Amino acid sequence: MTSIYPAHNRSAWILAQRPPRAMADPFKPHGFMLEEERSASGRLVSSAVILLTNKECPWRCLMCDLWKHTLTRSVPPGAIPRQIDYALGRLQAQPEQVKLYNSGSFFDPAAIPLADYPAIAQRVSFAHNLVVESHPRLIGQSALKLRDLLGPSLEVAMGLETVHPDVLPRLNKNLTLSAFAKATGFLCSRGIAVRAFLLLKPPFLDEAEGLEWALKSAEFAFASGVEALSLIPTRAGNGALDRLRLAGEFAPPRLSTLERALESLLERRQGRVFADTWDLEQFSTCAACLEQRRQRLHKMNREQVVLPKIGCPVCGEP
Repeated sequence: MTSIYPAHNRSAWILAQRPPRAMADPFKPHGFMLEEERSASGRLVSSAVILLTNKECPWRCLMCDLWKHTLTRSVPPGAIPRQIDYALGRLQAQPEQVKLYNSGSFFDPAAIPLADYPAIAQRVSFAHNLVVESHPRLIGQSALKLRDLLGPSLEVAMGLETVHPDVLPRLNKNLTLSAFAKATGFLCSRGIAVRAFLLLKPPFLDEAEGLEWALKSAEFAFASGVEALSLIPTRAGNGALDRLRLAGEFAPPRLSTLERALESLLERRQGRVFADTWDLEQFSTCAACLEQRRQRLHKMNREQVVLPKIGCPVCGEP
């Protein structure tokens, strides 16, 4: 079967599938929330997640939908600290951890101006830990500059996505496993913790392969020095994956596959593992047990232990 996904000029094909970009305000984050997360020390800590508005990432990953809330230009100096002020001023409590997620790479100067680092560090000085995200290829001296400005400890989240030798290059991420391991080693050797994002069932894999390669990817991540994993079920909705779905080259994972992946990784006890539970409805086939399964995943994320299975008399899933 010939793929509709080209072997060359993939960025142009991905861009051509996109729906319109949302309007974004450079002085307001496009989202923020409070959540609880099990820390490296084993404590359950409150965490502020701030989804910063900034210039789109320079890469055009096949699975990415974060570009929807980005700008086509860099934000003016001072805009990022104002976004942080906006979010923190509207949260119900002062969190112990802050995650600055930014639809791209924190260490891309076109997304987060270097001149704003001191003001950003001042805004989060109350926290115990700061998490930012970046493409592994942008890891370098900027991370050390931010670390040295901070009172909180620094953690960097990076997308590994998958270690599948055929799928990773096709994601158009411009990433190799050696580059990921090199970036992780650079950070860990300088006292900066690392977490990784893994895709559950990326395009071109069936359900069994999706689970198998998620587990293999986690093994590689932990062996590289990663301390925590976020397991993200691959979602349609960015244009490119919708086109592949129509062509039979992609289908989102089932909720039961996400459950099995989290169970397996927690049982291995190699590090903290968190299942992404946003918009679980699109992965469920049974409304009768969806909420119970959602709550079970939330609780396993918080407690980092495998809980008894749900067992649904309607769908028959364990």
